[in-house]
Amino acid sequence: MNALFKPLQIGALNLPNRIFMAPLTRCRADADHVPTALMAEYYSQRASAGLIIAEATMAMEGHSAFWTEPGIYSAQQIAGWRQVTDAVHAAGGRIFLQIWHGGRACHPLLNAGAQPVAPSALAILNDEVHTPEGNKPYAMPRELLDDELPAIVEGFKQAAINAKAAGFDGVEVHGANGYLLDAFLRDGANKRNGPYGGSIENRARLMLEVVTAVIDVWGSDRVGIRISPLNSYNSMIDSDPVGLASWLAQRLNDFELAYLHVMRGDFFSQQTGDVITPVREIYRGILVSNMGYSPEEAETALEQGQLDAVAFGTSFLANPDLPARIQAAAALNAANPATFYSPGAEGYTDYPTLI
Repeated sequence: MNALFKPLQIGALNLPNRIFMAPLTRCRADADHVPTALMAEYYSQRASAGLIIAEATMAMEGHSAFWTEPGIYSAQQIAGWRQVTDAVHAAGGRIFLQIWHGGRACHPLLNAGAQPVAPSALAILNDEVHTPEGNKPYAMPRELLDDELPAIVEGFKQAAINAKAAGFDGVEVHGANGYLLDAFLRDGANKRNGPYGGSIENRARLMLEVVTAVIDVWGSDRVGIRISPLNSYNSMIDSDPVGLASWLAQRLNDFELAYLHVMRGDFFSQQTGDVITPVREIYRGILVSNMGYSPEEAETALEQGQLDAVAFGTSFLANPDLPARIQAAAALNAANPATFYSPGAEGYTDYPTLI
């Protein structure tokens, strides 16, 4: 496992290894979306990651999709996240915040009755959202007007400012998994006309405006972006996912980002294809991927130059000392899906370490 433990320079940061912690929604914030001391313990336990990418975090108020996910729009949330970043830094780690807008995955019962918003009035189908009143079907979103989009961009920019105040080392823009920016990007969810619909260039416009605004705050060397061209989660599809990924890889070369984070597959196996190879051929910066990599496959991908780092999700959830376990070729703890989103320490901070 030599390649996984080679240091890596991403933008302004020098990382001790190439084992990233993928962003994992865990629903342990309080009722006001304020990060808790338990979250500080959880993330600091995993500080041996080359980079922690913290969970999807609400960039602006009123767009909750998970009920108890964290936010970064209030003074209390900034202070809560400061507990987390201080704990991670004290343990020798590095942490980016993933800033996010849930788009049509939000629900009125989580947002004081507000209707969710999307590029087009198309609802998420065949799935339900967890609410205070139990599991409910996703609501029909309303189509955002073009003149509402500058406020979305400004909301992401303010979230980036707040993340800096909270002590993060950088931010990752969440452009994946059917949430707002991804819904604009892919033609299965974006049926609008005008400057934000139609061509790939137009559909990517909002995402690139957000990236530009966030770079204005952080500088490009502390900004990453995550995309999921193949993932059908949240009723997503694109007519040409490989072409979309290739176009975006070329366009993102202009930004000199800290990294591009590409989810390589589909949670539900409805769409297949290889997006990593064309992105690797086109993208000139640091390329990170995730979704189902074993340590052995990750090592091979790095050795062969397919990737620069690999983000581990479920295995990092269940193994706070994942890099040490990989280096020692030790057995990994099995994750307990029943506690992925439940409150409290069980299945969160109580997974054992080797020592």
